[in-house]
Amino acid sequence: MKIRTQSKLRWLTTAFLALGMGASVQAAELGQNDGLNGTLWLQSSVEFKANALAIYRLGGLMLDAALADKSWTAAPNEQKGDFGAKPPAVILDVDETVLDNSVYQAWIVTANSYYSSKTWGPFVNDVLSRPIPGSLAFIKAAAAKGVKIFYVTNRKAPLEEATRKNLIKFGYPVDTSEDTVLTRGEIEAWKSSKKSPRRAHVAANYRVLMVFGDNFGDFVDGYKGSVAERQALYEKHSDLWGSKWFMLANPSYGSWESAAFGHNWRKPGAERRQLKHDALEAWAPK
Repeated sequence: MKIRTQSKLRWLTTAFLALGMGASVQAAELGQNDGLNGTLWLQSSVEFKANALAIYRLGGLMLDAALADKSWTAAPNEQKGDFGAKPPAVILDVDETVLDNSVYQAWIVTANSYYSSKTWGPFVNDVLSRPIPGSLAFIKAAAAKGVKIFYVTNRKAPLEEATRKNLIKFGYPVDTSEDTVLTRGEIEAWKSSKKSPRRAHVAANYRVLMVFGDNFGDFVDGYKGSVAERQALYEKHSDLWGSKWFMLANPSYGSWESAAFGHNWRKPGAERRQLKHDALEAWAPK
C-alpha cells in the first residue's frame, strides 16, 4: 500500500510539473507585445466606438459653420492667398481614421511579430479593413453638401488601387473626375511621410474645412520631435483641436510611441521598451 501511495504521489508530482511546464511554454509562446492592450481596445471596446462616433458627430455639427464662413480654413500653414471663393474640401487620413486595420495589428500581436511592408502590402491587397465608427456617415453627409473628400494616406502608391477598392466596398465616396486618394510617393514631391505637400496640393484648389487623423503627423510635419517638442507644437495649435482638426484615439501605434525612443526603430526591442518605461511619470508610494 505504501509503495502504491508513493507511486501515485510521484505520478501526481510529474503531472503537475508537466502542467506547469506547459503553461510556461504557452506563456513563452505568447511573448510580450506592446500592442496587445491597444489592439484589444480598438477591436472590442465600446469606449473606442463611442469616442470615434463622438469625433465624427462633432465634425458634423461644425460643418455648416465651416461652409458659411469663407475665412474658415483648417490648413493655416498651406492655405495661401484669397481662398474664400474656392470650393470646400475635407482631408482625412485613412488608416485608423476612416478604415480600421485592427485585424492586421491583431495578427502582429498573436503571431508575436512586427510591422513589415512584406506583410502590410498583402494585408491591404486583401481589402479586409472595416469602417471606423461614424466615418462613413460623416463623409457621406459632407459630400452631400458639396464638400470634396480627399483621403491623404501614407499608404504607398502601389497600394492605392486596393485602398480605393476598400473604400468603395463600404460606400465611401471616391471621386473619379480627379485623384482624391493621395498616397505616399505617388509623385516625386510626395515621397516623404510628411503630409504638408499633399495638404498644400489640396489647398491650392480648395478651401480646407477640416482635417481628420489619428496621428500627430496627419496635421503637422513636426510629429517626429521629442516628447517636449511635440507638446509645444500641440499647444501652439490649441485653437484648432475640436473645431478644425479632429484627432481619433489610436493606442495601438503611432509617433507618440516612437517619440520616447527618438523615433529610432533600429534600436533593439529591449532598449526601446526600456526607454518607453523610463519616459513614464510614476507615483512613488511613501
